[in-house]
Amino acid sequence: MGPDDPRRRAAAATAEALLTGDLPDDLALRGVVEALADAHPAWGWVGIYLLVGDTLMLGPSVGPPTDHTRIPVGTGVCGTAVAEDRNLVVDDVRRLDNYLACSVGTRSEIVVLIRDEGAVVGQFDVDSDGLTAFGPADEALLGRLATLAGPRCRRLAAALHGG
Repeated sequence: MGPDDPRRRAAAATAEALLTGDLPDDLALRGVVEALADAHPAWGWVGIYLLVGDTLMLGPSVGPPTDHTRIPVGTGVCGTAVAEDRNLVVDDVRRLDNYLACSVGTRSEIVVLIRDEGAVVGQFDVDSDGLTAFGPADEALLGRLATLAGPRCRRLAAALHGG
């Protein structure tokens, strides 16, 4: 599905409306991952991790349950993205030594950092069972949404951290 696919554009518009609307943070972020998952059938798992101290904690997600509800910074693709302060696109996760498999079928992954006031507060994490499933348009879409999601993720992370 290309970046100009009507379903993809509609999902982006829905996600942007959720992030700029009046819903509580957790409901808005849940709606975003649901809209993204619905519009991208090849995206087998779509979630948001919140950075709480030096641990990524699983927030809203769509897809098979994962054992990875807490990921230390520096561990796996998600933790490495935070440690290196950059988005990561992995075309074939089986080529990584430090990969934390959410599902045995996962073959590729994209992690896009979510920032608020310059600080990393979370990340979008998306897995696919297809090789090389993510490209520049996907990173750009998630990056746009990450900018809008920053304040919401910061507030949720602060609540999880105890204030």
